[in-house]
Amino acid sequence: MSAASSRPLAFGNPAPNLDGKVILITGGTGTFGRAMVSRLLSDFNPKKVIVFSRDEQKHYQMQQEVQDSRLRYFVGDIRDRDRLMRAFESVDIVLHAAAMKHVPLAEYNPLEAIRTNIDGAANLIDAALERNVQQVVALSTDKAVAPVNLYGATKLCMEKLLIAANSYRGKHPTTFSVVRYGNVVGSKGSVVPLWVEQAKKGEIILTDPEMTRFWITLPEAVDLVLLALQAGAGGEVFIPKIPAADLATLATAMAKNANHKVLGTRPGEKQHEALIHADESPQVLDCGRYFVIEPTFPWWGANPHEGQRVPGGFTFTSANAPERLSVGQLRTTLTELGFPVQ
Repeated sequence: MSAASSRPLAFGNPAPNLDGKVILITGGTGTFGRAMVSRLLSDFNPKKVIVFSRDEQKHYQMQQEVQDSRLRYFVGDIRDRDRLMRAFESVDIVLHAAAMKHVPLAEYNPLEAIRTNIDGAANLIDAALERNVQQVVALSTDKAVAPVNLYGATKLCMEKLLIAANSYRGKHPTTFSVVRYGNVVGSKGSVVPLWVEQAKKGEIILTDPEMTRFWITLPEAVDLVLLALQAGAGGEVFIPKIPAADLATLATAMAKNANHKVLGTRPGEKQHEALIHADESPQVLDCGRYFVIEPTFPWWGANPHEGQRVPGGFTFTSANAPERLSVGQLRTTLTELGFPVQ
């Protein structure tokens, strides 16, 4: 292990120097949290990694599977400001992955989504400032762009809160940045595990075969957060250049001979997702393998990012993504991730 990982990031930048850092991950027992913990412990040399989550059963399971003297397990809820204040003591870096994520559940339980995704983010900002955390990087979603469901709306509010926090930090050293990406292939919220079980019965149930979604692998999502830690000056939204696929292609990649049962679009779903809206284009830089949306009110002097301004009205959607994944590409990715394909 070394101060900065020798493994290159997926987006071209060097890895951040995390030597001796105390890093806390909210939602740390989730899919992203576990992957990030694994990466931090294997490729870096942090002083301590704190797993913060309200699910005691997931804590217990993770403790049985991941044992390292640098790990600490904190049971707590981001709705609880006092618990965050205690947990953030002497923390250098906070990675904010905790959220209520399921679209239909958020639609049916709107106040719960607001309390976790918006009020929880406000609590996190207050605790980070009070404890003089150095960096906060929060995870957002393509559904935050021109949202049509409550989950997306709450994540848009979370983004706005984190970005604005840089403007009123005063004497505190804390910087706040956001990463925004699409569906993680094979995560618990993804259709992949569900379709694996359905494919065994010969029929895959999908909403609309022509619906498109962005796809990113879990290691790439981890790399994007590491990129934000390395390159973030505070206030940016980092967006990876990732491919898209339509649901029919994904279903065929998982099981070539399975029947497709079409249910129709569910409440709160879009036909195509977006990672950059046209109205955001004046603040967007093309940095090669990723985009940066700079804040409307930047406080830095010289521009910290090297990139080209995108044209006015530029959009980045799953319908116009430069790369559309094929059946063969998806089958390869699924196999590499350990999912059975038929």
